[in-house]
Amino acid sequence: MAARIDYIFTPVSPWAYLGAPQFNAMVAKYGADVKVMPVDLGKVFSVSGGLPLAKRPPQRQAYRLMELKRWRDFRGLPLNLQPKGFPVDAGLASRLITATRELSQKQALDLSFAIGRAVWAEERNIADAETLEEILNECGLDPARLFAAADSDAVKAAYDADTQKAMDIQVFGAPTYILDGEMFWGQDRLDFLERAVAKAG
Repeated sequence: MAARIDYIFTPVSPWAYLGAPQFNAMVAKYGADVKVMPVDLGKVFSVSGGLPLAKRPPQRQAYRLMELKRWRDFRGLPLNLQPKGFPVDAGLASRLITATRELSQKQALDLSFAIGRAVWAEERNIADAETLEEILNECGLDPARLFAAADSDAVKAAYDADTQKAMDIQVFGAPTYILDGEMFWGQDRLDFLERAVAKAG
């Protein structure tokens, strides 16, 4: 029986972007059953003690930049430490991912990575509908269909429900991976997650 993983994140998280290639490769290797769950991280922070980047103390902001550089170099992914257009509202991008998972979880994973790359490597404005349309086309997806779905009551309700679930199960940051009720927070815990997936399989 394939392992079941809830992948809880926001597509504008640099850590989700940095971890996506390893996570996606692991999912393919083990045939894991993934539910792609973008959430409103601001709401999660509001009940978990997290702070938006601009409100964090200077020493935490400085160390975050150091860690991003380390992980960028280790992962071998292009990443601008302070990209223009960040922070940015990820609501529409998240709902497009939620709509895409109804077609295919793999396509939703691929779109999530493409949106992260757009922010962190390409410095594109993913709050802009035209930019998102370009990204959907680049991923071989149908923008008209997905924009209509993203604006539907069903997808909005699903996005809100996923955010509420994240809060209910005490998620406090992104990315978070849930395997059989066990939480793995952060892309630096993917090795632990993979060992657990291998054991479960």
